[in-house]
Amino acid sequence: MKQRLFSLQGIGLLLTAAAVLPLGIAVALRGSSGKVSAATEAETAAAKRAAYNEKVNANYNDRFSPERHFLPSLMTTDTDQFIDPKDFPTAQYCGRCHKEAQHQWRESAHSNSNRAPWYLRNVDMLKDTKGVEYTRHCEGCHDPVAMVAGTLTQGADKRRPFDADGVTCSVCHSIQKTDTRGTGSYVLAVPAVLVDENGARITRQVSDLEILTHLDRHKAAVMQPLYKTPEFCAACHKAALPRDLNDYKWQRAISLYDEWQNSSFAKQSPLPFYVKDSVSTCVTCHMVREKISLPDPGAKNGELASHRWLGANTIIPQYYGYDEQAKKIVEFLRSNYINVDLFALEHGSDGKDVSAPLGMQSFEVKPGELITADVVLQNKGIAHALVPEQRDFYESWVDFTVKDKAGKVLFESGFLQPNGDLDPRAHSFTNRLINPDGIQNREHQVWNNKIVAYNNTIQSGRSQLVRYAFHMPAASSGPVTLTATVRYRRFNQHFMDFGMKKTGNDHYPQPVVEVVSTSRTIQVGKNGRTEPVPNENPDWMRWNNYGIALLDAQQYAASLDAFKHVAALRPTYADAYTNQAIAEFFWQRYSEAANHLREALKLSPGNARAQYYLALVQRNTGDLEEAIALLRQVIVTFPRSRDAHRELGFSLYQLHRYAEAKEEYLKVQGIDPDDLAAHYILSILYRRLGDKEMAAKEAATFNDQKDDPSANSFALSFLNLHPEIANESVFWHAHEIDSDQDHIQGSLPTNFTATQN
Repeated sequence: MKQRLFSLQGIGLLLTAAAVLPLGIAVALRGSSGKVSAATEAETAAAKRAAYNEKVNANYNDRFSPERHFLPSLMTTDTDQFIDPKDFPTAQYCGRCHKEAQHQWRESAHSNSNRAPWYLRNVDMLKDTKGVEYTRHCEGCHDPVAMVAGTLTQGADKRRPFDADGVTCSVCHSIQKTDTRGTGSYVLAVPAVLVDENGARITRQVSDLEILTHLDRHKAAVMQPLYKTPEFCAACHKAALPRDLNDYKWQRAISLYDEWQNSSFAKQSPLPFYVKDSVSTCVTCHMVREKISLPDPGAKNGELASHRWLGANTIIPQYYGYDEQAKKIVEFLRSNYINVDLFALEHGSDGKDVSAPLGMQSFEVKPGELITADVVLQNKGIAHALVPEQRDFYESWVDFTVKDKAGKVLFESGFLQPNGDLDPRAHSFTNRLINPDGIQNREHQVWNNKIVAYNNTIQSGRSQLVRYAFHMPAASSGPVTLTATVRYRRFNQHFMDFGMKKTGNDHYPQPVVEVVSTSRTIQVGKNGRTEPVPNENPDWMRWNNYGIALLDAQQYAASLDAFKHVAALRPTYADAYTNQAIAEFFWQRYSEAANHLREALKLSPGNARAQYYLALVQRNTGDLEEAIALLRQVIVTFPRSRDAHRELGFSLYQLHRYAEAKEEYLKVQGIDPDDLAAHYILSILYRRLGDKEMAAKEAATFNDQKDDPSANSFALSFLNLHPEIANESVFWHAHEIDSDQDHIQGSLPTNFTATQN
């Protein structure tokens, strides 16, 4: 047979199991007296669903909209009606055939999305604070079956028939449509594991024999091209906090899809600093094919697209005892996604005498000299930010140590304190959510957020500079070793203890993963050239990453100098000149920027990145027509570049070509429906084109989504009370790690375990 995916033995086992099959499948396997017409089946299913819908509606709290039952989540169903949870096949049902997929899924974050105690503690806080109907904002992605079942309302029993399944197989494989607004922006239908001969979904209970007889129809029911796209993942891995949730205003929460779409991995934007050879999507990284150990007809050549969705959730496998998942997550985190470079030493307090790049030149250090080590962190292999998603309670940081020749720690930034809290002055990839009382929301109370006081991350393909100042020991003390390590644990200790209901001195231990580390040894006196350290980038790339980090730190002169080194080392590299132009542009030196860009275009004719920035230069110097022509060329190469469409739209707007400008901003909204500039300019364009209704709609959305300027005072008040955090919010600062004894401590307290290296 053409589609023979099961062995005869496997079919026999399935038939033998019929007596204990869920959903009444055993009855179907025994045969029926005759076929029921497709029309009759559809009518029966519709009547059954209508009856369930009427039953739920009788007591359902439609606080936010009588037509949109699931707000504040943006999820909905194909008919806007509820779905009986009994219509969802369990993961155990799917796992009778897809054993390997179910095994992998069971250990994943998707499987455990609605039952982990820390999640329940947080969502129960929202329920107790505002009401169970507000939890729909979270549960639309964490517990879709509960959502569509209508159980998230007052008086309903939250425990469902298979509550432990979380985001189960039949949820993802029954989604019919998504968009890129996020916050659960998907359309869910009644699950079907088979379609009929006309392609219509069969939502009744079907027998295994029917599936095995029509494997092509089974695949058509449970698989569609949408499931392999980033837009599918964007439905939940992008989110906002709407006014319905916080009674305040719309706020962006997470934006992984946008970060990917702007990255070099997507190949949809000309702006990344580096270029990838091929497109990588969410599936490329998070569903890599792995060898199967259990039977699964979905496998090809003994490998299955991983249903572990490996990421960074290290606490679920520890809590539930999933040792295999834990091991694979650590391997995943260490897969050369981040590069750490001890790039330079600044001598003295003025930072003018710099030895760089370390290893490639000789330098001298004096006894007791003040040294500042420049550490460059490169997000080289992640298609989104480091750290993504809820960085207010996820925790990744830099642990920087200075050790003597015996290995004793002399100075350290980034240690864990005895109670498990991170050194408050560590360089961490985090943010601070501040509530209307000016206090930090430490338990992830996103529904009570006024402003983000501080937000630190490294976007895909970009770099960040971290500086550590310390005094060299006396000459007789021997050499010292500098080590910079990026560490990660799922939650900060405060949230972990909150989630596990730990109090006082009782703390819940978490695994701490050493993601990447690099070291260099220096000594008082002369230091010569050294061999490259493991995984060291070539010199031109080290300078380039340094320049990118300086550029993002708004150190334009120093950034320009770094990019000049890149051009000297690699004179035919067009981006070396484009990068110089970017530094000049932000410095508002447009003539110099134009010269660099023309040099880049000589080396790489038609280079869209150089064309984009030259268009901005031309517009800023008054040549709007040339800017428009250049941006149109960029769009030919990158038709989904939101930046190119946005800048083209603005240039057309400046020339009063309103209809053309509107079309460009609509294209921006087609990529990102929440683009703030698009809402603002469209509110003006619609008004000038005579469409007052659309103008008012766009203006209202802009007013809701724009930053609240009055909220800055809350951030400033918080930062004034926390100088260690305020210091981190200053781009060009140094961690003075030998300024007091509090910083000279061991890295991990004895009662906290680190994942083995």
